Amino acid sequence: MLVVSVQVSDAVVTVRARTRASVSAGCTGCGRLSTWCHSRYERLLADIALAGRSLRIRLSVRRLYCENPTCPKKTFAEQVPGLTVRYQRRTPQLQRLVEAVGVVLAGRGGARMLRILNVTLSRCTVLSQLMRVPLPPWETPRVLGVDDFALYGDTYGTLLVDATTRLPLTLWEGRDSEQLTGWLREHPGVEVACRDGSLAYRHGLTVGAPDAVQVSDRFHLWQGLSRRVQDIASAHRSCLPAALPPVSATDPALVEESGENTAADTRAGRHARRLFEAVQALSRTGRSHRSVARELGLDRRTVGKYARARTWQEVMRRPPRKPSALDPYLDYLQQRWDEGQHSAKILHEELQTKGYFGHYQRVKMAVAPLRRGLPLDEPRQRPPSPRGAARWITTHPNRRSPHINDCLARLLDQCPELRHTHDLVRRFAVMLDNRDAAPLAGWLDDLANSGLTPLAGLARALREDRDAVTQGIATPYNSGVNEGRITDVKLQKRLMAGRAGVPLLRHRVVLIAHFRRRDADRPIVSPR
Repeated sequence: MLVVSVQVSDAVVTVRARTRASVSAGCTGCGRLSTWCHSRYERLLADIALAGRSLRIRLSVRRLYCENPTCPKKTFAEQVPGLTVRYQRRTPQLQRLVEAVGVVLAGRGGARMLRILNVTLSRCTVLSQLMRVPLPPWETPRVLGVDDFALYGDTYGTLLVDATTRLPLTLWEGRDSEQLTGWLREHPGVEVACRDGSLAYRHGLTVGAPDAVQVSDRFHLWQGLSRRVQDIASAHRSCLPAALPPVSATDPALVEESGENTAADTRAGRHARRLFEAVQALSRTGRSHRSVARELGLDRRTVGKYARARTWQEVMRRPPRKPSALDPYLDYLQQRWDEGQHSAKILHEELQTKGYFGHYQRVKMAVAPLRRGLPLDEPRQRPPSPRGAARWITTHPNRRSPHINDCLARLLDQCPELRHTHDLVRRFAVMLDNRDAAPLAGWLDDLANSGLTPLAGLARALREDRDAVTQGIATPYNSGVNEGRITDVKLQKRLMAGRAGVPLLRHRVVLIAHFRRRDADRPIVSPR
């Protein structure tokens, strides 16, 4: 190729060039070389920016006759390797840049980034170029990971991942067994399949790959057990206050009574009390929660919460007091109040000399309970929620703080059901840590005979899937790779504002994983 001229303007660099007449070119139909020129024409090519300016190449190329009489092409246009591609007005280097930006940033974001790089393309063009990128080839994986993810609303999708290479294979809308069965029949050779406890995936794997070993994921097994623990803690909500450390006998009754009276005087307290009395009155007649909810216009779960409570204070939400800049000076306020200084203005001035930079109004509100004969509004420790108690039980003892260990010990001493649940959870944790499924049969029997309905239901579900559960405990295979890829799927969805269709989402998720793997394998060249 011969460069004829270069023209530089404020925004564009234009390069004029022409191909040499003496150089032979291969026919695009049969590949035979030819130098028999038919005519010339000019191609306008866009390249990556040069020195902050857009680069345009005006290239004069030949149209040649094909000298092979059996070739269906009579004439063909010559191509310059590394510069021109058939039916393309961008150089290969610029085309790779457009495709990479499209994969990473999709439509609008990609168009904005290309505009910064002095490449003007619309978002639709960026998306069309992205969809033209072929997906990388892959072989049927030996270890397959199957998991679902939320597409939008109540619509879910299925993601397949090669657990060996940790790369996504494909995804589709829906999580039914028929689609998974069809894919497995089209791609035979899967030896191990990791999944959650879904009945649809279990059936799809059994029909589509009957020889594959199914593995129930350890994370989902532990998650299912944790949910049952939370249900048990909710059923024994009345035992949760026992986790709090014993208070001093100076004024606990006064503090509790004043707190209840203050809550009863609020609008939320009166509303909770009215609902509690109405639900309790209807429940005592033997009516179902659904019937009571229909009459009172409440949700069935709300009726159940009020029916299980012993007092209306249990169902009233009390947000914990937020820490304040005044907290370090509360003891000083109490001391000065006891000494007879009851002026909030003077107290505020004294606190300012001690380093308090807060507003006077905060000091005035802090001493307001003292004027009514009540103690200062100090943060009070609240009993754990059922979710918090379940988290205490399912957390390894070495990872709990000493304070939580003390609170949990008091709670388990008060509630035999939670103690029994805690013992069963620890036994299952030992099986997972040691990867020993031998005690599983006895553990399932103990679950079924525990007298706790949530654990008995879990025992029935695990017995139906016992082979996969055994593999999940004893083998190193799991769905951790799927969970990481699902996080990536959610990230790509947010980057596209949730408006991406399944084909575009599949294209980006698969390509961006391969792009990252390629960049990670590329050696780093240090500058000299």
